[in-house]
Amino acid sequence: MYRLVLLLLLLGGAAPVLAAPAQALGYTPAYAPGFSHFHYVDPAAPKGGSINLSSVSGFDSLNPFTLKGQSAAGLSDLMFETLMEGSLDEPFSQYGLLAEDVALAPDRRSVTYRLNPQARFHDGTPVTAADVKFSFETLRDKGHPQYRFYWGDIERAVVLDERTVRFDFARVNPELHMIAGQIPIFSRAWVGERDFDRMALVEPLTSGPYRIEKYELGKYITFVRNPDYWARDLNVRRGMYNFDRVTFKFYRDFTVALEAFKAGEFDFIAEYNSKTWARDYVGSKFRDGRIVKTELEHHNNAGMQGFVFNLRRPLFQDIRVRRALTLALDFEWSNRNLFYNQYERCDSYFSNSELAARGVPEGAELALLEPFRAQLSPELFQRPWLPPGTEPPHSLRDNLRQAKALLHEAGWDFRDGALRNAAGEPFHFDIMLVQKGFERIVAPYARNLGKLGITVSYRTVDPALYQRRIDTYDYDMVVAGFGQSQSPGNELIGMFHSSAATQEGTRNLIGIQAPVVDALVEQVIYARDRAALVSAVHALDRVLLWGEYLVPHWYIGTHRVAYWDRFGLPQQLPLYYNASSWMLSTWWSKEGQR
Repeated sequence: MYRLVLLLLLLGGAAPVLAAPAQALGYTPAYAPGFSHFHYVDPAAPKGGSINLSSVSGFDSLNPFTLKGQSAAGLSDLMFETLMEGSLDEPFSQYGLLAEDVALAPDRRSVTYRLNPQARFHDGTPVTAADVKFSFETLRDKGHPQYRFYWGDIERAVVLDERTVRFDFARVNPELHMIAGQIPIFSRAWVGERDFDRMALVEPLTSGPYRIEKYELGKYITFVRNPDYWARDLNVRRGMYNFDRVTFKFYRDFTVALEAFKAGEFDFIAEYNSKTWARDYVGSKFRDGRIVKTELEHHNNAGMQGFVFNLRRPLFQDIRVRRALTLALDFEWSNRNLFYNQYERCDSYFSNSELAARGVPEGAELALLEPFRAQLSPELFQRPWLPPGTEPPHSLRDNLRQAKALLHEAGWDFRDGALRNAAGEPFHFDIMLVQKGFERIVAPYARNLGKLGITVSYRTVDPALYQRRIDTYDYDMVVAGFGQSQSPGNELIGMFHSSAATQEGTRNLIGIQAPVVDALVEQVIYARDRAALVSAVHALDRVLLWGEYLVPHWYIGTHRVAYWDRFGLPQQLPLYYNASSWMLSTWWSKEGQR
């Protein structure tokens, strides 16, 4: 049976306890009642000092929750809080933040939260149940479309009293009470009578540890720590958010940003380009230790990254065409010659985790797939899907021969200097990029496709234009990642479900509209326990892989970071974390004062 652990009872005659509430999806939370702090923080971290960070983008909005505009970096991490705080040491556990109490109804059709009486917005007003209800309804009805998909089974929020709110569910969904705990909360006074989706430059009124001090659109934004922050002594905040000031500086180009970092314009950088990491993080400042260059191990579910086909384009609707284009990528060559052998190949939509499908389906996974056998490739039941490789005895030449045969079956043949269909139309498509450094990676792939008679154009576009085109699915192919949590659930609707394919702004960049995928996404969401969830994810992973929806890329099991040696950091790393967010919340300035 699905197990929810609640460390507090709700209301009535329950005996008072000192611990914050905790809940986990399918297992017992790792932190015992009364824990003093998370293991990956230093509770004695000094407060003070400042940190400068970067963002390669612009910004024209202080509202991070709408589809319109580009919001400033740092807003969500530093200003907005949720009812519960997630642990970075566990797949999906939460501990009380704004909520001091939580209870799941016996029929699992609702969850009730009681707010901490000390919770305050930065203007000193209390956080109330009415604010929680207002935040939920505003984001659901007027926020980014992703919220409507993610919260689709949350029917309504009901205010029971000033500090108590109940979320009612449309149907039983094992993770809905956890999802409710993730809702960002803000004051009703922030919005007032304004149109939420048109609010761009109204400073958010929130309960988080920071507020905005100053900014210049597109150039910088500075956050200042609230010395009277209401949660500074909570166990889920002890040792965290230690800088007095946090400034994000905005750059238009990754190369310019790196040079600015080495010149000391900002203090910390996470690097995602293997060539840059190998060749450009060098010089006297690195040799003498003024700048620390290191790799931080993680156990994150690496998800999937790839060249994503836009199935809304007729060109990519034939699975044989998609498989042929996958065969043209020579990962092994790229890893040796471009990536300095830093990467592993993505062979799953849940790479680097127990959720990756392995072998052939059997047991509970096979039982889930069996009803769809007629709609699936027979090979899915006979062997595992593997990305094509060029390690001997395989070769790129062999792979391109297979690709040519598949394209011929799909009606594409080489004539008059190009690969053409029966109507004589040439096979041509564009790859839209947002990082110029990716052009060197696309170039050999485009050359391989050229050997098949396929013409590929690629170019890097401005980040703001790129985001607009992503939101409206105006592309043939893009580089995209489908990051996954350790406990996937409702977010999969926005990535892979048919309902998200035609709604602008979702993560269904591929445009998947497949009944089998829809059914398996729902199996994941409504899995009764961890074992059932793992089986359902394996089945979904297998179906996605055999659907040939993208050309798989690569992943790395470390975070590549560099920083000026001005900071202290906790001795213990979390298991599952984003390096930039963890740094921002747990590091401290060596010049800081308690």
